[in-house]
Amino acid sequence: MEEITSTELKQRLDKGDDIQLIDVREDSEVAIARIPNSIHIPLGQVLARMNEIDQTRETVVHCKMGGRSARAIDALQRSGYSGKLINLKGGIIGWSNEVDPTVAKY
Repeated sequence: MEEITSTELKQRLDKGDDIQLIDVREDSEVAIARIPNSIHIPLGQVLARMNEIDQTRETVVHCKMGGRSARAIDALQRSGYSGKLINLKGGIIGWSNEVDPTVAKY
């Protein structure tokens, strides 16, 4: 499974790369902290809402630390999703540590 670090993702976003961010955490987690411009689709809904993920765009999937997003990518690929999916290594905790310390840790 392809992965990207928070630092690499931030650099690519700053360059203007067309990257779609999918957040698979639960509602209560998103209420605490989020990465700007991410689309919230909880892990338990990701297959039912697969049509909301643009398969023509490079997509980075994230959760708290990287485990649930990896499961989401695996499930999407097994269900026929053909777009490019990349796991955010370290999840939103990595984002807080490497990119934006104002993002709350929980």
